[in-house]
Amino acid sequence: MRADRLVALVLLLQVHGRMTAPDLADRLEVSERTVRRDLDALLMAGLPLYSQRGRGGGWALLDGHKINLSGLTPDEAQALFLVAGPRAPAGLGVEEEVRSALRKLLAALPAPTRERAIQATGAVHVDPATWGRDADQPPMLGPVREAVVAGKQIDLTYAKPGEQPALRRVNPYGLVAKGGVWYLLAGRDGELRTYRVSRVEEAEVLEAPCRRPDGFDLEQAWAEQVGGFRDRATAAEVAVRMRPGASGAFLRIASEHLRGPIASGVASLVFPSEAAAAAFLAGHVTEVEVLSPVAVRRRLADLGRRLAAAYAPPR
Repeated sequence: MRADRLVALVLLLQVHGRMTAPDLADRLEVSERTVRRDLDALLMAGLPLYSQRGRGGGWALLDGHKINLSGLTPDEAQALFLVAGPRAPAGLGVEEEVRSALRKLLAALPAPTRERAIQATGAVHVDPATWGRDADQPPMLGPVREAVVAGKQIDLTYAKPGEQPALRRVNPYGLVAKGGVWYLLAGRDGELRTYRVSRVEEAEVLEAPCRRPDGFDLEQAWAEQVGGFRDRATAAEVAVRMRPGASGAFLRIASEHLRGPIASGVASLVFPSEAAAAAFLAGHVTEVEVLSPVAVRRRLADLGRRLAAAYAPPR
């Protein structure tokens, strides 16, 4: 974006005093021709720039002119680079843009502040994946993010577990990442809904503006959604034991149901109902053994008998 490049250019001149067009182009990762166009634009805007030819020449701000474009203290710069490091926004699809912006800001910081910022960039690494689970970006995360940022309605082709994909037109309010899984909070039919982005098969951003409730707070709305789910799930809390040789496939699929850490191979899972728990776990009998509640074990046994009857070879 040209605006942030112009800001970075002025910051570079402010910090380094005088720089040649090739040096500026190298720092900003653009062509020398682009830098010269940007310098002409700044001159037209009235910025006190001048150029000096010959050895040791270059572009500079007139009489050490100072423009307070960042005002970052060393502590502020260190905190910014600490939390906005290489993996902080992992999975959202803007990693390269964040790295580029940080590089430009880093180049413009005064030497002492720059050193502390460089130290902060390598101090923290955020791995968004849970154990046994890859942190792949859902294919439709890009258009969903675009709709949220642009404030546009979006058509989702969404597939609930065990159901055929269906078209839903929603007002996207915000994205939430939990345990490496992305969720969309959106309005539909006057209600707040939660959609798992990995279950979106197609997404089309519309021109119609998003109808967002006044005073909507994403963090608060997510906390209420999580609290509501836990309240509904208390009757279907299931304890399972991982079988010997179980792969990470089960944890990858069951991550959204996992409650708390796995201790001695035993995990606690929550489901909207006992029927939903049995239907889900029936497909993973080689991975886990259900320990409790008894009602879910009975449902699984009943499902097993019906499957055996339906698929038994003819006599």
